[in-house]
Amino acid sequence: MSMNLVTLLYLVASVCFIQALKGLSHPTTSIRGNIFGMTGMAIAVLTTIALIHGQARSLNVDFGTGLAWVLAAVVIGGGLGAFMANKVEMTKMPELVAFMHSMIGLAAVFIGVAAVAEPWAFGITAAPVAALIGAQTPDGAVVLDGFVRYAIPAGNRLELFLGAAIGAITFSGSVIAFGKLSGKYKFRLFQGAPVQFSGQHMLNLVLGLATVGLGLVFVFTESWPAFFAMLALAFVMGVLIIIPIGGADMPVVVSMLNSYSGWAAAGIGFSLNNAMLIVAGSLVGSSGAILSYIMCKAMNRSFFNVILGGFGGEASTDSGAAKEQRPVKTGSADDAAFVLGNAETVVIVPGYGLAVARAQHAVKELAAKLTEKGITVKYAIHPVAGRMPGHMNVLLAEAEVPYDQVFEMEDINGEFGQADVAIILGANDVVNPAAHTKGSPIYGMPILEAYKAKTVIVNKRSMAAGYAGLDNELFYMDKTMMVFGDAKKVVEDMGKAIE
Repeated sequence: MSMNLVTLLYLVASVCFIQALKGLSHPTTSIRGNIFGMTGMAIAVLTTIALIHGQARSLNVDFGTGLAWVLAAVVIGGGLGAFMANKVEMTKMPELVAFMHSMIGLAAVFIGVAAVAEPWAFGITAAPVAALIGAQTPDGAVVLDGFVRYAIPAGNRLELFLGAAIGAITFSGSVIAFGKLSGKYKFRLFQGAPVQFSGQHMLNLVLGLATVGLGLVFVFTESWPAFFAMLALAFVMGVLIIIPIGGADMPVVVSMLNSYSGWAAAGIGFSLNNAMLIVAGSLVGSSGAILSYIMCKAMNRSFFNVILGGFGGEASTDSGAAKEQRPVKTGSADDAAFVLGNAETVVIVPGYGLAVARAQHAVKELAAKLTEKGITVKYAIHPVAGRMPGHMNVLLAEAEVPYDQVFEMEDINGEFGQADVAIILGANDVVNPAAHTKGSPIYGMPILEAYKAKTVIVNKRSMAAGYAGLDNELFYMDKTMMVFGDAKKVVEDMGKAIE
């Protein structure tokens, strides 16, 4: 296969990836976006296999063994991916995304190590030849372990350093994010509350400078010990960067790690002179960075504030106990159904509690029954509701909720004041009026203004604080009715009562 044809096919795959991102930007075009993405990846993989075949022939290397390894990796990776995609629950999607990011980072590390060890196999330098005693060493080559080995160009060493370092940070950071999102591991580093200690930021700074310093040593001297020491520090940095971040910031962390994985792939792509890796990595890196910015804006926080602040999980048990004693107005599912049945407009606010209870199908059925009675039903989605960007949109799409009933925060906030009922299902921080109170940790954070509705129905398992560790004044308003219990059962009971 000629390089011109390889370049053309990589260009076609790149266009497919761009169309995939465009398609995935809206639910109505998401299926088309997925098809574009799968097509682009298939073209990229097959083209890369053909490219490997051509390089093997030029180096007079047995291609059969290499192809067997490539196909084995494709079968194992593709099989695991298909298995997990079919098995994973929607509530576990954030953990799955974090896991995928970790694999991308680890892949970048492995490729970086392999390229440093045998750069000729990746087309970075010429192939090594056996060194003869007394033979003249070719220009630009050094004798290592009895072989003539050409030095890796400084530019490639810089790219390998950056790609491998970012990949290492992405891997270990994603592992910590996976544990925090899962919430089922007792190990302290995997718990949702921030892990902070004295001198933490200074330690991170020192490790960061040391990582960069060792990377530059490798760039200027091609020192293997410096390269591997740099990788070890990068793995440690990934852990230390993520552990002080609280659960409330996990949506931003997932998006940030997504960006890291893309830049790691792009860095390795430059080293290998692979245009496809560069384009795909840049698309992932830039889109992840933009999404991180959107998430931070939605939480009224800066990116550095997320990394350094450790927001989430700070609520003390004493204050929590005091807040538990405040009086609230409670009701049953039948009471809530009576209020809903007499409304003209209802806005449903889904949250993580709905995802945990797997109540999206029950919610759709409830909305359908309300619509049959002539009641207008809309869904309000906050950008950071759930545990990852778009979490609630995916849940509602799985239940086949009509797209024209789903509205983003900017489009729905102006309608809460005219809504008869706002029903909040498992959401907390994204509807907390404390965002309008100076001095509050979430002051200035854009929220869904459900408190403006004439009546507010809140479904929660208990009065426990949200993921940010803050109490919610909305729950204590006179217009608010608390309906405690599992979201799926409560919503199903509401639907039966409405019938």
